[in-house]
Amino acid sequence: MRYYVIIPAHNEEKYLSDTLTSVTNQTLTPKQVIVVNDNSTDDTENIIDKFIAAYPFIKKINTSSSTIHMPGSKVINAFNKGLEQLDDEYDFLVKLDADIILPSDYFERIAQKFKSDPDIGIAGGFAYELDALGQWELNHPMDKNHVRGAFKAYSKSCFQAIGGLRNAMGWDTVDELLAQFHGFKIITDSELQLKHLRPLGQAYNKKAKFLQGKAMYSMRYGFWISLIASIKMALKQKRPWAFVDNLNGYLRAKRDKSSFLVSPEEGQFIRQLRWKNIKAKLLR
Repeated sequence: MRYYVIIPAHNEEKYLSDTLTSVTNQTLTPKQVIVVNDNSTDDTENIIDKFIAAYPFIKKINTSSSTIHMPGSKVINAFNKGLEQLDDEYDFLVKLDADIILPSDYFERIAQKFKSDPDIGIAGGFAYELDALGQWELNHPMDKNHVRGAFKAYSKSCFQAIGGLRNAMGWDTVDELLAQFHGFKIITDSELQLKHLRPLGQAYNKKAKFLQGKAMYSMRYGFWISLIASIKMALKQKRPWAFVDNLNGYLRAKRDKSSFLVSPEEGQFIRQLRWKNIKAKLLR
């Protein structure tokens, strides 16, 4: 199967070489890799250039956005810059962070999943991070059927159906909700273990703390689902203050009448799906 990889990169000199090495070592070689150098001020561009010289399927795009690392908008802006350089002659498309080490057969196995079932729209493995003892431990703060945004693969039909990625915090949740709205499956494989070199959210600006609640509003969750989701997130991440931040973000977005990421029809489907999942977990 043919696939493209887009890697947004902002000041990734510490990790990018390891990421690109793991991409170039894949048993199923990508048709093309676009590395989007987003306003980097370190050695990121030189690292990209070295790989370009050695691997003709790697290309670089330079873009300039804010230097502030905010979740959602910055990374998707960079992703979309890379997407503009690609045609639609692919079977699946990958959004990959610049701090991930992939097992060598990762994309071969992802390709097998897409090939086995045309209803699979999004696929991925699980991220492991170094703990205080230097051991690689699973870090997956969402449900096990969620593919983290750091390494998401989309079938072409699914990516086109959902209209690409939303330029906002919550993009890696709304994409899966919209995929299900259009009848696609989300598949995870616990045997596909990736190494995430930077702990989740470590580089984010402090101003981002209210954006998760804003995203819940923008996805038309409604207050009660947002309340339950905020409690769950705070418990799972062991960050009690996240509950307060999320609700503040939700209420601020409602007060400011922030724009929605989904249509009323999609929002109704999302709420029904969320309530269905909540009830299923309560009845276990």
